[in-house]
Amino acid sequence: MLEKTYDAKTVEPKIARLWEEADAFKAGAGSKPGAEAFSIVIPPPNVTGSLHMGHALNNTLQDVLVRFERMRGKNVLWQPGMDHAGIATQMVVERKLMEQQIHRRDLTRAEFVEKVWEWKAESGGAIFNQLRRLGASCDWSRERFTMDEGLSKAVLEVFVTLYKQGLIYKDKRLVNWDPKLLTAISDLEVEQIEVNGNLWHFRYPIEGETYDPENPNTYITVATTRPETMLGDTGVAVHPDDERYKHLIGKNVVLPLVGRRIPIVADEYSDPEKGSGAVKITPAHDFNDFEVGKRHKLRAVSVLTTEATINIKDNEDFLEGLEVTPMREGVWDQLQGMDRFEARKLIVQIMEEGGFLDKIEPHRHTVPHGDRGGVPIEPFLTDQWYVNAAELAKPAIASVREGRTNFVPKNWEKTYFDWMENIQPWTISRQLWWGHQIPAWYGPDGHIFVEKSEEEALDAAVEYYLALEGPWKAWVEDKLENFQPGDILTRDEDVLDTWFSSALWPFSTLGWPDKTPELETYYQTDVLVTGFDIIFFWVARMMMMGLHFMQEEPFHTVYVHALVRDKNGAKMSKSKGNVIDPLELVDEYGADALRFTLSIMAAQGRDVKLDPARIAGYRNFGTKLWNATRFAQMNGVERNDEFWLQDARLTVNRWILTELSRATREVTEGLTSYRFNEAAGAAYKFVWNLFCDWYLELLKPVFMGDDEQAKVESRAVAAFVLDEIYKLLHPFMPFMTEELWALTAGEGQERSSLICHATWPEPSFEDAEAAAEINWLVDLVTGIRSVRSEMNVPPAAMAPLAMVGANEATRERLARQDQAIKRLARVEEITFAEAAPKGSAQIVIGEATACLPLGSLIDLKVEAARLQKELAKVTDEVARIHKKLSNEKFVANAAPEVVAGEREKLAEFQETQERLNLALARVREAG
Repeated sequence: MLEKTYDAKTVEPKIARLWEEADAFKAGAGSKPGAEAFSIVIPPPNVTGSLHMGHALNNTLQDVLVRFERMRGKNVLWQPGMDHAGIATQMVVERKLMEQQIHRRDLTRAEFVEKVWEWKAESGGAIFNQLRRLGASCDWSRERFTMDEGLSKAVLEVFVTLYKQGLIYKDKRLVNWDPKLLTAISDLEVEQIEVNGNLWHFRYPIEGETYDPENPNTYITVATTRPETMLGDTGVAVHPDDERYKHLIGKNVVLPLVGRRIPIVADEYSDPEKGSGAVKITPAHDFNDFEVGKRHKLRAVSVLTTEATINIKDNEDFLEGLEVTPMREGVWDQLQGMDRFEARKLIVQIMEEGGFLDKIEPHRHTVPHGDRGGVPIEPFLTDQWYVNAAELAKPAIASVREGRTNFVPKNWEKTYFDWMENIQPWTISRQLWWGHQIPAWYGPDGHIFVEKSEEEALDAAVEYYLALEGPWKAWVEDKLENFQPGDILTRDEDVLDTWFSSALWPFSTLGWPDKTPELETYYQTDVLVTGFDIIFFWVARMMMMGLHFMQEEPFHTVYVHALVRDKNGAKMSKSKGNVIDPLELVDEYGADALRFTLSIMAAQGRDVKLDPARIAGYRNFGTKLWNATRFAQMNGVERNDEFWLQDARLTVNRWILTELSRATREVTEGLTSYRFNEAAGAAYKFVWNLFCDWYLELLKPVFMGDDEQAKVESRAVAAFVLDEIYKLLHPFMPFMTEELWALTAGEGQERSSLICHATWPEPSFEDAEAAAEINWLVDLVTGIRSVRSEMNVPPAAMAPLAMVGANEATRERLARQDQAIKRLARVEEITFAEAAPKGSAQIVIGEATACLPLGSLIDLKVEAARLQKELAKVTDEVARIHKKLSNEKFVANAAPEVVAGEREKLAEFQETQERLNLALARVREAG
């Protein structure tokens, strides 16, 4: 017999150990030889990471699919692994070292990397244990790490191959530079933060004109949020059709403060409607300006160091072409080495003193910050390694266009195309020590040798220099006589962007570049479950690399799940204090309750508004199933393999088996179409509403009666349906269902397999007539109960029931279900009438009308007054919220989650209003 209550804290660790000891999730476990493969790769969490609600949703949905397909007999691999997370991990280890007063630069590169590996062994990967607590059924024996030897081998293969194909190259371009971490960072690592700032309007004198602040013909006005970058201006752009400036195109202005002559160019980048219509162009410090500069062959003058301090005195690019004396003596000494924001203040002060400041406007705008360093990033002109992403993107675009890979929901394809069709070169080098060091070596003349090892690079260098003849040949011959490592070649110090190695994830984790059985079996993978924020940064890059190196898409489906928000619809953030820790929810409600909540709320294209009260509700769902099982056991329900289901004769049993088939189809169709909410909803409705609330209730007279044959049949059917329920719920609620599966094997018996390896239910029973009859009974009793509740009929009061217009089939149903109707609807007698009796509430059921004469049970006038009073209150609330939502200012200025909350409240009040109107109409009809 089951314990009285289910204790998740005790059961979940026990079941987790059971799975581990049984090696239950090993690739192919539970499948037969030759079974169809099904594989998913986990989006590798950072080695520094811990479980947050996004992870909980993402991994729950993956696990639902994996458990479902494993039960369908497929050869399943859910490939786990972690990302080395270059910047994040280096920061963690550097902080650890600083606690010991050790700076990274106090160590050699090798010593620092060794410290990172030590940290990884001790503390890295805590998130995997957290995923296990959630019930993730990965093949943990195949855990991979992007810095593993095998994956590093794949990275080398890809880099060298792409370089030799001309698809990786080195170039001087603008990158996102983090002046705190001293490295280039990816777009994904840039966070746009709104700040209150200023827009400074400066006057740039036109060359050849005597500058007069009162005469607009002697200058052109530009506006900037970053006065410090004006030091690097090399042009002013105006729109070619802007009549105000057409006569100035081709002329020069003299850059105030600096003394550099810079041209006025015509470019459509300048918007005549914004500001003065003229914009300063600083190619070395702005991504848009860089493109304008390329179009007009403007010099790119960098005026900042890697630490974001001013560098002009030692800067040949800056000093070149200063044909006019700087406007203030000694200004270079003042600015040199100054922090960018301090320099901003000084430059504004000097421009104002010189009469070149036109005005200052308060200006709220977004400033890009490094998400790790936390400081504003700088567009920085530097030598970096790039991938020709535009070339690699072509087959990846075609794959989605031609339907070989599909996005679910489909609207995300537009986002994919927008990014891919406007793709820029991908910056893949990072100025870090932790990561895959770029396999490039430099000769003394700067020649680059890219090979898989230093030995191969050295061989290539020797061959190259010996072929040159002359001094280089003699030089290398001399070096070779007394060779020491590093004499000829110097290795590139940079490492690769973390996304480079994770782009190879679907095939590198399977052993590529070696031809392994796993690669042959599990590539292409099936579905990728991911968040929308990394469609470009990860999904698109996997598509590019997979198609280039495997000649096949890495997955046929990309399921994009939405965000998990708080119960009011607000995005979770530490600053708002609304972050929900999934592990705390697991501790309080159990993993199954959290998983089921996330699944049933995961509607395609709709964010999940997570309210802990909902999780408590779905924990109650688990409790309901536990209690139902316990009730069944108390009534002798036990598996009976000798009973053939098709022999069931009781209508109620044939009904539940038919409804089970229907629920099985709905759950299966929901999961195969990635409609997790519909699948979970179908299971919930069948288990709670049909099985627990109706089927077991309808069986009570059978269990208490004297018909032994009916008892045997009902016990066998109930046991079978419970088994199928456990299977249908297993992908969503794996811990409880595994426990129930074991505990209901039957006295002295054991299951032939764990439920995670049990066979998925198949729709196998159909009896439309039995289903129609019991569903009619359910509708009738539900209708009567609703009327009694709405009209405040005392629960214990027995009411007569008169049926008007009932045909012969309905009369026969009433006769067969007479006792059930009387017991469940609190009806004392059932009669037939030609017309509705006076003072009765009426419910339409099919062709008939069920009438409840309630005049003797309630005071209809008092009840009408009560309902009218409630209705007036609700109507006032509807009007109040309508007025608020009709206010355009409120809708425009209130937080989106507040507006959404008001709309939800309106919908709830309108639903209540409709229900009260119906009840009032019934009371009036009865009166």
